[in-house]
Amino acid sequence: MSKKLSLLTLTLTLLLAACVAPAGPRSLTVMTHNSFTVTDSVLKEFESANNVTVTVLKSGDAGMMLNIAILNKSAPLADVLYGVDNTLLSRALDEELFEAYDAPALAEIPAALKLDDENRALPVDYGDVCLNYDKAYFAEKGLPPPGGLTDLTRPEYKGLTVVEDPATSSPGLAFVLAAWSAFGDEGFGDYWAAMRENDVKVAADWETAYYTDFSGSSGKGPRPIVVSYASSPPAEVFFASQPLSDSPTASVASAGSCFRQIEFVGILKDTKNRGLAEKWIDFMLSKTFQEDMPLNMFVYPALPSATLPDVFVKYTPTVESPVSLSPQIIADKREALIREWTEIVVK
Repeated sequence: MSKKLSLLTLTLTLLLAACVAPAGPRSLTVMTHNSFTVTDSVLKEFESANNVTVTVLKSGDAGMMLNIAILNKSAPLADVLYGVDNTLLSRALDEELFEAYDAPALAEIPAALKLDDENRALPVDYGDVCLNYDKAYFAEKGLPPPGGLTDLTRPEYKGLTVVEDPATSSPGLAFVLAAWSAFGDEGFGDYWAAMRENDVKVAADWETAYYTDFSGSSGKGPRPIVVSYASSPPAEVFFASQPLSDSPTASVASAGSCFRQIEFVGILKDTKNRGLAEKWIDFMLSKTFQEDMPLNMFVYPALPSATLPDVFVKYTPTVESPVSLSPQIIADKREALIREWTEIVVK
């Protein structure tokens, strides 16, 4: 009898111990594009505060990432998706990828950045997709850098430009939308036919275009004009191996030549980590994360009160009247423009 009592006591003791033992770190998976970067100490601050280990699942360019998320939506690969932008937002919403979340920080974010009334996709940052050029190339050739989209079709700029494929790259799609805004349905095809005639090169994604084909960055490729961001020049200064007093690249910031891109985060539908996913979104919209972004991903924070670093402010030009299209117009035009562009430029 006493042995049975002892065994029962031991069993109860073990069960109680299991109940009160501190839980190990939880896990949260964040699916994002390859350009996502956060300072280690900032990420660890979130992990420590929430007793969680964060796995960052980088999944290619934004377009590729969204395709992967859609293909796996019945069994999501992550709890949260960050990096879908306004060029692809309607597609993500139509596929019902996200659960709504009314984050408290939304009250501080400008209405112009909030494009989903149901708060399934929450704005985190924005930037302007613009032509960038290698300043040394144009100085050496005595050739003026391009002033806008039309210049790229002129004979003196033949073979100088690399763009991203709009079917797989969100900057590429942003540039196509800027071209459509500039030339309309009637002139869109003629513009791209002229670009093809002028030997435009197409890269599958931004990283290949910028780091492999573009001559102004570390890759030292053969093309001195690339589709990138107005905030790419400060990155060249910030990451230079030797201190620089000026950026080797510049952006074309003329009216109508840049497209305003807004990036969003959303909780993937049917996540088992809903509470942690909400905390992650609160973290991305916090001042700590928002002030960490400009020198990691070179985008503007959505939170107006976030302070911008001096190097970011000094070398990012003010864009004159960036192209900004409504989600409905983008949804109506996107697939048709990609098809037309592909027929003209690639086939």
